[in-house]
Amino acid sequence: MIRYIRRAAGFCLVLLVALLLNAMRVQVFDADSLDKNSANRRQTIARYDQARGNILVDGKTVTGSKDTGQQLRYERTYTDGPLYAPVTGYASQTYGTTLIENAEDGILAGTDSMLSTVPLLNELTRAQQPGGNVASTIQADMQKAAYDGLGSKKGAVAAIEPTTGKILALVSTPSYDPGLLSGTSSSTTRAWTSLNSDANQPMLNRAIRQVYPPGSTFKVVTAAGILDNGVVTDINSATDTPNPYTLPGTTFQLTNESASEQCTDATLLYAFEVSCNTVFAKLGVDVGLSGMVKTAESFGFNDSGLKIPSGVAASNFDTKMSNDHLAQSSIGQYNTSATPLQMAMVAAAVANDGQIMYPHLVDKTTRSNGATVSDTGTKNYRQAMTVTTAAQLKTMMEAVVTDGTGTNAAIEGATVGGKTGTAQNGVDNSGTPYAWFISYAQKSDSGTPAVAVAVVVEDASANRSDVSGGGNAAPIAKAVMEAALN
Repeated sequence: MIRYIRRAAGFCLVLLVALLLNAMRVQVFDADSLDKNSANRRQTIARYDQARGNILVDGKTVTGSKDTGQQLRYERTYTDGPLYAPVTGYASQTYGTTLIENAEDGILAGTDSMLSTVPLLNELTRAQQPGGNVASTIQADMQKAAYDGLGSKKGAVAAIEPTTGKILALVSTPSYDPGLLSGTSSSTTRAWTSLNSDANQPMLNRAIRQVYPPGSTFKVVTAAGILDNGVVTDINSATDTPNPYTLPGTTFQLTNESASEQCTDATLLYAFEVSCNTVFAKLGVDVGLSGMVKTAESFGFNDSGLKIPSGVAASNFDTKMSNDHLAQSSIGQYNTSATPLQMAMVAAAVANDGQIMYPHLVDKTTRSNGATVSDTGTKNYRQAMTVTTAAQLKTMMEAVVTDGTGTNAAIEGATVGGKTGTAQNGVDNSGTPYAWFISYAQKSDSGTPAVAVAVVVEDASANRSDVSGGGNAAPIAKAVMEAALN
């Protein structure tokens, strides 16, 4: 009898060990897959069982959380949602997260291990800390100046502090209220459907996710290539450039919008002031494909890895093309394309002696009690051009504002440099052109530039004759620069 009892006890012990091993397998090895199983709502319920941390602008919250009393208890709210949507993105219980809400989700939701004051505590207890906060680099007055300046127009504005890379304004219009997408009700679904079916694409972040032909604003990049490669050594000397210019290998004659006879053999300075296409197309070809590609990439073109911390669409400058296409690319046409943020970086490079600082939208993250978790800081991104070339480009960009096509951006008591652009749009230029203006501003008594700005207006309702960088975009840039200077 005792022998059978021992056998039964031994068998039970084996079963107990097997049960414990299986429990360990489930809790340790299968935990992640079970947590991520779509049928498991435990984590989702826990995620929304506490208020989400906030995104800050100038130290003030532009987000919040409301207690709905539902199973998914706390729902995201937004202050001035359309104004800050290109910065915050949305945090939806139905559709997930975007932009800062996505890039800093762990901090805001309280799941990031860095929020714990005890190392590895979150991993051991699988606990959720109170949501932390994210302090943005955005300046409220500049953001509002850009948003109000665009008004009902379709377009975008990006503004950067040249010496730090801090993004001071990031606006895209038309915009939307991200609070409409926060919950799980039928109204959330209707809002999602309506926003996604809107032909004006209000949820598209045009400042960082949309690329446009930069038109003549790209002549800043081409001028850097011309000077860095020694094609022109004196910006006040005549260039060997015809008007019109026959594109290499073709019979097509490129002309100038202004039809100015003075573009023939114009100096680089004058050609930049009045934006002679013939001069920059011809000199871009003289630089050569490899030289122009190197210069464009020094400014950040063709970089698909830029994050601010959200991903930024890559601006494009073709690495393989014939000389006729290189000529067109050198004046910001053909396949050349850029985000407004990229063109703000171009202006910042000139203002900051050729050095581009890595652009960033998050200043720091903190715990709910205000203790700093991480500080972004500043770091170098690219040396776009030599210091000497940057100094020459400053002279050229400032001449555009004092004597050229960008006089609408002039600000009393400040040094302003700019470049206008009107980029072709549509097949055979059938669409309304995009109006561009890129610029920087510096107080006359300051040793450092305050801001670099890029504005693009793609207003389909504007009369074609009224669309120009100097007329449509420069006043918006001026308003943003004035806010920065004040």
